[in-house]
Amino acid sequence: MLIFKKMLGNTHVPHRKNTAHMPPVRMSAPKEVLLPLSQHIGAPAELIVKVGDSVKIGQKIAEGVGYVSSPIHASVSGKVKAIEDYLRADGRKAPAIRIESDGKNELYEGLCKPNVTDLQSFIAAVRESGLVGLGGAGFPTAVKLDSLTKGTIDTVVINGAECEPYITGDTRTMLDETEWIYRGIALLETYCEGISEYVFGIEKNKPECIERMKEIFDGNPKVRITPLPPKYPQGAEKIIVYNTTRRVIPEGKLPADVGVLVINVTSLAFIGRYMENGIPLVKRCITLDGSAVAEPKNIIVPIGTSVGEIIDFGGGLKEELGKVLLGGPMMGSAISSLSEPIIKTTGAITAMKIKNSIYREETACIHCGRCVEACPVGLNPTSYTKALSIEPVEERVATLEKTGVMLCMECGCCSFVCPAYRPLVQNNRLAKGEVRSYKAHSSMLKQ
Repeated sequence: MLIFKKMLGNTHVPHRKNTAHMPPVRMSAPKEVLLPLSQHIGAPAELIVKVGDSVKIGQKIAEGVGYVSSPIHASVSGKVKAIEDYLRADGRKAPAIRIESDGKNELYEGLCKPNVTDLQSFIAAVRESGLVGLGGAGFPTAVKLDSLTKGTIDTVVINGAECEPYITGDTRTMLDETEWIYRGIALLETYCEGISEYVFGIEKNKPECIERMKEIFDGNPKVRITPLPPKYPQGAEKIIVYNTTRRVIPEGKLPADVGVLVINVTSLAFIGRYMENGIPLVKRCITLDGSAVAEPKNIIVPIGTSVGEIIDFGGGLKEELGKVLLGGPMMGSAISSLSEPIIKTTGAITAMKIKNSIYREETACIHCGRCVEACPVGLNPTSYTKALSIEPVEERVATLEKTGVMLCMECGCCSFVCPAYRPLVQNNRLAKGEVRSYKAHSSMLKQ
């Protein structure tokens, strides 16, 4: 089993937190929204409406199926216009619900403050809210909280690192929604027995956030604020757990296996607010920035709004568009159409001008070792590129597993520092897919 060589985050990327000082502005309802049934890790939600149905904001339109899943709620009021497949950023087709807005922004009459009396009802309420990790991974939050029922969790790490360039949504949460963060911690203290410490991990380039959290939790001995070096990928789950608790999450394990629950700071604030008003996850704060954006800003938008409409609302473009990413420049996904909708896990739209989007031709590896040095978990990305050519497939997969490819978090540090412009993180992703496909195929043969 591989043990992490270093876990501090090791790459200095440009922060470019241009919108950190900008409170978010609210976008009015678009003419229509497109809500995919899969907006999270796990099983897609199951449709419970049909074309022609009238819906209102917060009304459940798709039910979470199975343990690892999450419901979907209408983000505008109006009519279900279509049930259709749309082409996702990763090239796969997925079913989605298109709702035509009536412009009334009416809340669903059935929304009410959840009735929470214990840990189980608290988790059930979070499940009904549709909350998934708002830091990017999209793991259903109720599933994370369910680990508290086993009595093995003693520490909660609140992730406020926000290490990806440009993105400042979590920063604004810590500055603008302090009362809901406080309320979120109070709820966890009330219903989650056995938690001895709540640790906020915040990068040092957010001094106002650090001071604000220290101020509101002054006098609470269970809450600790930990300033972290502003190095990427500080916000990665395994990294922030080590840097705040010095606990190492072994390969193939989760934070819960070392007694830790990790929750994003904006997710925590949402829980605090939801338990007061009962409005599920139907909107989120998006950072609109990048070299092509005329007026960078933070925008609160209904989930399902198209990228193009958000860019137009944000002031449009100042340069000819070269590339648009859902997310930041390190881990974001490039999209082929501005009609792509934002989903629950979308924290930013990064629009780059042509000059910053030109593909640089890769050259031969010079064996400089920068990718190994930059990897926060000490992997050797060049070895996976070589392993992909090994035949037969059994030996290829065995080599990839032996050299720890499944530990790769696809943070992009290796590609960022490579002087030969080799697509290392993309090769790592292909290698991981190779392992998963082989194991899935082998499992099917055994059945």
